[in-house]
Amino acid sequence: MKRKTLNSIVLLATISIIGIFLVQFFFLRNSITQTENQFHDVVSVALEEVTFQILEYNKDAYGQSTEFDKYTLVDRVSNNYYIVNVNDRIDHEILKFHLTQELKAHYINTDFEFAIYDCDSDQMIYGAYICADTDSCNHEKTYDFPKSEKYTYYFAVKFPKRSQYFNSRLKGWYLTTLVIIIVVMFFGYSLFVITRQRQLTEIQKNFINNLTHELKTPISSIGLSAKVLNDKGIVNSPERLFKYASIINEQNLRLSKNVEKVLNLASLEKNKIQLKLKTFLLDEIIQDAVSHLKQNETNGTSSIEVINQVPGLSVFCDKLHFSNVLHNILENAIKYCTVKPIIKINVEEKNKLLYIQIVDNGIGIPQHARKKIFQKFYRVPTGDIHDVKGFGLGLDYVKKIMKAHGWKIKAWRNSEEGSTFEIIIPSKSYGK
Repeated sequence: MKRKTLNSIVLLATISIIGIFLVQFFFLRNSITQTENQFHDVVSVALEEVTFQILEYNKDAYGQSTEFDKYTLVDRVSNNYYIVNVNDRIDHEILKFHLTQELKAHYINTDFEFAIYDCDSDQMIYGAYICADTDSCNHEKTYDFPKSEKYTYYFAVKFPKRSQYFNSRLKGWYLTTLVIIIVVMFFGYSLFVITRQRQLTEIQKNFINNLTHELKTPISSIGLSAKVLNDKGIVNSPERLFKYASIINEQNLRLSKNVEKVLNLASLEKNKIQLKLKTFLLDEIIQDAVSHLKQNETNGTSSIEVINQVPGLSVFCDKLHFSNVLHNILENAIKYCTVKPIIKINVEEKNKLLYIQIVDNGIGIPQHARKKIFQKFYRVPTGDIHDVKGFGLGLDYVKKIMKAHGWKIKAWRNSEEGSTFEIIIPSKSYGK
């Protein structure tokens, strides 16, 4: 599958997932709104019926008639609190009976409590707490009913478990939403795995290509030189003999170095790395790494300056691995530079931490690649140009060694348009 095709699939899948979430959110929100409106409408009708029953009772019991106006009857104060204007006397037991009957008749199967305003005492007289699922209820008062200045004869009803009742009506929608979320998450995870697998395939392909090139080149050079040396007449040309013998030696060292990198990788993958920690002078380790790099440098044109603000400092580390870390970073600074390499190694101590910064004037690291350069096999993409060879193992090795020591390493682009690698060593690993 081509990269463009995969990117198109990922883009379409992302748009589809967002669309599914938006549609589901719209339907869920619409369902919640409809359920709220339905609850309010049904409760209002039930309370209107209760008021009508109270007025009918007062008419039969006391021979008085009060005008029934359902449009100014029920006042919703909040989602679960209602005030009902009766405009007539209210009997506690009659109200309790009709509230229970009418709410059940209208399928409002949730707990409620009520209170009646008493004109004589100017207080809300608590009525009772009524459970929807049982006839005997021992609940105590849960709400202090406030007075209303709008009416004179009224009662108030509170639904303390409205949220539970409301959610029970929306169980189907919640379940559907949960299923959709699970399906979308699985779908998203599948896309992530596909994308990740694609990246790993490309990385593996690049690694194999680089490995093939790095191994075939010295083998070919050695084979060609060996063929020349097989010529008996070569003994008559000592200079040519020495030249081809040197080529064999150089290419053999190059081949050995590449094989050692692969073997080290296998060793690190099996977690066989064992540090031999001892105390060493930091100055000596840095100078050894610089000297080793200078010896292996072909043209010897690089400039490396060491600025140590804390001379005489000792570091508790594995000298071999730490030296290899510095050598890898310095080697990359030279390899990825199109002009004369100028490298500065700054050592300073701040806030009980030791900072070793390696600053170069190379081509730098793109921002999108800075978090990936320490991954195994990863190399910054350069299109079809492969002027710098390698396996993408050096910085992966650096990261593993830093982690084994309990240290940290960071990389960013510096003001000189090159790269800055910073090693951070905690105070427990250094001292004088």
